Amino acid sequence: MSNQQSPISNSKAVFDIFAQICQVPRPSKHEEQISRWLQEWAKAHSIECIADEAMNVIMRVPATPGYEDHEGVILQAHMDMVCEKNGDVAHDFMTDPIETYADGEWLKAKGTTLGGDDGIGIAMALAAITDPGLQHPAIECLFTVDEETGLTGAMKLQDGVLRHKKLINLDSEDDGQIFIGCAGGIDTLAKMHYEPVHNAQCTMHNAQLAIRLSVGGLMGGHSGDDINKGRANANQLIVWFLARIWPQTEIQLASISGGNLRNAIAREAEAVIAIPMDYKEQIRIEWNRFTAQMEGVFGEVEKEMRLDLETTDMPDAFIPADKAYRLVMALCECPHGMIAMSHDIPGLVETSTNLASIKMRQEPNSSLSTFDFRLSTYIEINTSQRSSKESSKHHIKWAVEQALSMACDEVTHGDGYPGWTPNTSSPLLETARQAYISLFGDEPKVLAIHAGLECGLFLEKYPYLDMVSIGPQMYGVHSPQERLSIPSTERCYQWLCRILKNL
Repeated sequence: MSNQQSPISNSKAVFDIFAQICQVPRPSKHEEQISRWLQEWAKAHSIECIADEAMNVIMRVPATPGYEDHEGVILQAHMDMVCEKNGDVAHDFMTDPIETYADGEWLKAKGTTLGGDDGIGIAMALAAITDPGLQHPAIECLFTVDEETGLTGAMKLQDGVLRHKKLINLDSEDDGQIFIGCAGGIDTLAKMHYEPVHNAQCTMHNAQLAIRLSVGGLMGGHSGDDINKGRANANQLIVWFLARIWPQTEIQLASISGGNLRNAIAREAEAVIAIPMDYKEQIRIEWNRFTAQMEGVFGEVEKEMRLDLETTDMPDAFIPADKAYRLVMALCECPHGMIAMSHDIPGLVETSTNLASIKMRQEPNSSLSTFDFRLSTYIEINTSQRSSKESSKHHIKWAVEQALSMACDEVTHGDGYPGWTPNTSSPLLETARQAYISLFGDEPKVLAIHAGLECGLFLEKYPYLDMVSIGPQMYGVHSPQERLSIPSTERCYQWLCRILKNL
């Protein structure tokens, strides 16, 4: 009985470690501090530890007495976190700690993402390998970098580093569920270069008014887990309205921007336009109509949605009218959201795409002399495609490319990453399933997930791996609404410990 209760009593260690992790900045592609912290943590606990060239960290602990002959296991989580914050929050993710607080049974952050994805996975793994009451086989902990924006840690993991054949991924977000498959994905980047048109060059007559259109207060969320939940995309709302009013009067588009990360649904967007003064009242009427219509479409889901129109200072420059029009039409044509449901697994999204971000950029003009420091102005559009079928992933990628090519002179695709094909006869799955039943007297759900996990990449280098993915209940990941269930985390840690003991 004492062994059964040890993990429950030691679940406090999970939250203590997570609190320490929240003090360490760890944006994707900037994991230097958290990688170093993990190495120092291992040294302080006399645990064997190595770091590879990608800054992945591998820790190894021996089996406890009586488990020396049992097959070892890998506990895996990623170091980086999605860095999203509310527009009115002053927070530098490169330097500032995450400010957490408990709200009843939930752990939250003050106006930013919490980083429970996947800091709590790291915390559970570290708590397990230092839990004095836990019996377990030999354990490797694999902590990877850059899972959220490129999976480069998993991609750069060297052959032969991992010693064991079973892997428990701790990057899932649903209580009482075992994931045995995930979608593959590929990103698309489009650029529309242009020469700004300055005020003196504008064809619009002088009696004009500058207007800022903004969308905010949306739920956003994970572009995999939440893509089928009917949430609004701020980028879409802005371009829908622009496309609606464009035929009615002469419009100059000065700027358009929205969204941040490829794997987060855009929560905020804005555009600045100039219109003839005599269209002032009409545009307010159209905006009010549009707002009412969007509330009718999304009001049940987007309770905090805000659509604002206000006058602003006249911009100094605009996007050429023909290019601006093609851009708006291309963005309207660009698909977003759930594309198809799986025919193989009920309830699973098979294919989706996310119109993630629209940004105004500048870069050195490569067509000019190296002694000429003038900048080239362009608009950058990021999208992210996912599918559990490799062919469908590429089909939707090509559809996005075709739409954006209407306006963009450059459209490129990332390398992508493979999906993870479910193995329903997995021995590790059965161990995890029986451990859950013995603890909670109920069957866990066995599912595949539309979000991307690193497991598919691990299989490319270690094709013999037997893998499952588990995690505590989280909501709102990849957004400032992210929250982590405290009781679920305690249960998940207890479950993890039982799996290790039963192995």
